[in-house]
Amino acid sequence: MLPFRTLDTLNVSGRRVLLRADLNVPLKGGKILDTSRVREVVPTIQELLKKARGVIVMSHLGRPDGKAVPDLSLKPIVDVLASELAPIKVRFVADWSEGAVEKAASALGQGEVLVLENLRFLPGEEENDVELAKRLAGLADVYVDDAFSCAHRAHASIDAVARLMPAAAGRLMEKELAALTEALDRPKRPVTAIVGGNKISTKLALLENLITKVDTLAIAGAMANTFLLAEDGHIGKSLVEADMLDTARRVRSRATGLGCHILLPADAVAAAKLAPDQITKIVAANAIPDDLMALDIGPKSVAAMIALVRNSHTLVWNGPLGAFETKPFDAGTHAVAQAVAASTEAGTLLSVAGGGDTMSALVGAHVRERFSYVSLAGGAFLEWLEGVELPGVAVLRAPV
Repeated sequence: MLPFRTLDTLNVSGRRVLLRADLNVPLKGGKILDTSRVREVVPTIQELLKKARGVIVMSHLGRPDGKAVPDLSLKPIVDVLASELAPIKVRFVADWSEGAVEKAASALGQGEVLVLENLRFLPGEEENDVELAKRLAGLADVYVDDAFSCAHRAHASIDAVARLMPAAAGRLMEKELAALTEALDRPKRPVTAIVGGNKISTKLALLENLITKVDTLAIAGAMANTFLLAEDGHIGKSLVEADMLDTARRVRSRATGLGCHILLPADAVAAAKLAPDQITKIVAANAIPDDLMALDIGPKSVAAMIALVRNSHTLVWNGPLGAFETKPFDAGTHAVAQAVAASTEAGTLLSVAGGGDTMSALVGAHVRERFSYVSLAGGAFLEWLEGVELPGVAVLRAPV
């Protein structure tokens, strides 16, 4: 049982539900590039409408800094949501005029959905303003948070409002919390973490928390170069954080003391520069020629990671293993991702992944749907991996 309140413990019968969703979709030229976040919240809305009088959906979009910015209106997203929920009636309140939102909420019909305009048009949202929270709470009878991706923010629609009315996690948030809890708080061992990306400095807290949780930490991407250089390896022109060598040594030493094995690449796919159609060479990861740079893990490293995956029961993944955006340097990430997917489908592995680059890499490898859970949460996912108590989760903790 999760230590968080869920819809199973919240009485929504005949009540208006205030639902915090994350409809912060990527936009370009006014067009929505990815509707995943819209589709993800649909099941919670549909379940609520089976008993509730109606659902009032609120979300932010972009960074309007407390001002109404027409290009960041939720109207285009509401159209997508309405299409996903058809034939359910979906209304929209186009501004935050005093009384307009309240009137629309009170007029909400049985089985209808009302979407509020961008929360961040209001300066009090990001300030966790209690008066704004009171206004939001006055629109409905109960509160449901289905936006784990925003749970690391102590904002009025996430933290303050949940303290003013009966509150619980929605099904999407529950699913994410269940996956992360099972992966790190009560995992089936052996537990492995794969961490890639460019910099130790941006993932130091994550590394320091993971070495206390997992049996093996596999490090790849450019950050592996820093660990290799810290052990007197030769990395050629490879990207490195020269000022983080002592930090790398400290992380490795502490991991050893905790019984956590750190796996670094044994070999690399190297080239003269990061560009398509380069002549590549397989070299030892700690002996890269001066005129080359490591851009992907090599075949020995791929084999070692696949063996590690097959011998694990739980895996957490954040970050690509090479410069996956440029072929052929996506091969290592794709090969390991395929192995994770295969073990997951075989029922021998719980696999949880997250982070923007990780998501893109798994989509490119055509395995996103084959993992146990792939998080859309971004910052909240990373902070969870760092061991941070997230405000939006803490406020929903079930009483002891």
